[in-house]
Amino acid sequence: MIFITLVKFRKKPTKEFLAESNKLVQKAVTEGLKILGMYWLLGRYDAVLLWEAPDEKMLMKAAIRWGDYVSLETLVAVPREEAAKLVE
Repeated sequence: MIFITLVKFRKKPTKEFLAESNKLVQKAVTEGLKILGMYWLLGRYDAVLLWEAPDEKMLMKAAIRWGDYVSLETLVAVPREEAAKLVE
């Protein structure tokens, strides 16, 4: 499954924040999540993460750890070709 997570920082990022963030990302990777992309943004959200995970529960477990640092909104992504097959 592919997930898109929109991120808002709870406070101004610092070097300590980035170090802790890197630890959380590495922990998620060791648990089976795959990072497809990570970008900082201009606009409504501060960052976006593109993830691949076997199921939503695994992603949710990883996302809960971020609660002290960021506010998250996660979307499930379905490839266009697969979604088009659902159209009647």
